[in-house]
Amino acid sequence: MQGESVCSLPLFVLCEGRRPSLTSSGGSQNFAETLPTEMSERIFGELDTESLCSASQTCRLWNHIIEQSQQLWRQQCLLVRAVCHREVDRDRRDGFSWKVTLVRNYTRSCVKADWLRGRYSDVQSADQLLGRTMVPLDPETWGEILQAELDR
Repeated sequence: MQGESVCSLPLFVLCEGRRPSLTSSGGSQNFAETLPTEMSERIFGELDTESLCSASQTCRLWNHIIEQSQQLWRQQCLLVRAVCHREVDRDRRDGFSWKVTLVRNYTRSCVKADWLRGRYSDVQSADQLLGRTMVPLDPETWGEILQAELDR
């Protein structure tokens, strides 16, 4: 078996005359009811932050699996840390869980990334920012944003 690759995609059961579904022969329509929790976590781990939060609202079982998995929240939080490393490190140092750290910093990371990419480089007045989500940013972040503007 050396050299053979193992497929990590979900297995679809094809039933004659029916649509493919993630189901067992028992007829359950919820993959999380039939798979070990670790496999469900692995599937949920492929979601982005917004999709993960939506999935947690799908049913009680999905909510339980997602809410109890520190690894899922850690994975998402490390993506946010790529943009907001000081904030994430500070929250973790202060004892916040991965989920709380993510919730506290997700919007900030989106706003900061937009500023650093130059999305707001041509803003002429505050009216142009109406309807856009803004959050308080620390002085170091404003320094990064100003430097990025100078470098453009």
